[in-house]
Amino acid sequence: MSTYLLPVFAYLLGSVSSAIAIARLFGLKDPREVGSGNPGATNILRYGGKKAAILTLLGDMLKGAVPVLLAHTLGADSVILALTMLAAFLGHVFPVFHGFKGGKGVATAFGALVAMNGWVGLALVGSWLVVAVATRYSSLSAITVAVLAPVYVWWFVHEPALVLATGIMALLLLWRHRSNIRKLLAGTETKIGR
Repeated sequence: MSTYLLPVFAYLLGSVSSAIAIARLFGLKDPREVGSGNPGATNILRYGGKKAAILTLLGDMLKGAVPVLLAHTLGADSVILALTMLAAFLGHVFPVFHGFKGGKGVATAFGALVAMNGWVGLALVGSWLVVAVATRYSSLSAITVAVLAPVYVWWFVHEPALVLATGIMALLLLWRHRSNIRKLLAGTETKIGR
């Protein structure tokens, strides 16, 4: 019975904004009111520095990983595992504690997918690094990995529910990156390190 509560726990944990918490801890401005307005690690990096950004990134990844690891520990089936992954991601993107206005969800999705299957995680990291090194665009790396994630889950895991959940996350990630996609097409997107 306890496994059925995992998606609820995952959503509530996902709804806790690491960026807002870290900004408050470091005495920084609310990330929703600075830069891109996105409560995520990249925006924190731009105005808060590397340490705050790394802690934000780790916090966002853990929000995805912890519920999935707990689901594994409790022996949840693939449907509950898929719902738990998706709920953590949706909590970050549409957080109940912050008026349903959250971040893009890349780190939370990544944390959930790594916890779900290590091979998927390695494939995602490798793909992100290849695109980032080749193009110096963080957003293009995230977009590419979003497209590849359901393919990797299908290849390594072969569970339809997990492939479907990953596909839904990928579509939402692409939608959340629509302004970045426009900037990439226009040649105005900011490169890593600038």
